[in-house]
Amino acid sequence: MIVSPCISICKTDPVTGYCYGCGRTNEEKKLWKNESTSNDWKEKNLHEIQERMDGWQLESFKESYEHKKNNGISLFKKNMSK
Repeated sequence: MIVSPCISICKTDPVTGYCYGCGRTNEEKKLWKNESTSNDWKEKNLHEIQERMDGWQLESFKESYEHKKNNGISLFKKNMSK
């Protein structure tokens, strides 16, 4: 199973249509939830969304996503539970 790239910062940029946290479009978010979406598509999408980001946004995403994969919770949710 491929972990969803959602890092719990769910706000869509009105200009680009990309989520500030994970870089996905609303349509991509729906596809991630669809049980018939293939792992190949998800892996490709993970690569695509990271290409949309740069600088601090990309570094923040990578750190939080890695934490989520290893611990089951994003850094944002972890920090909110303190």
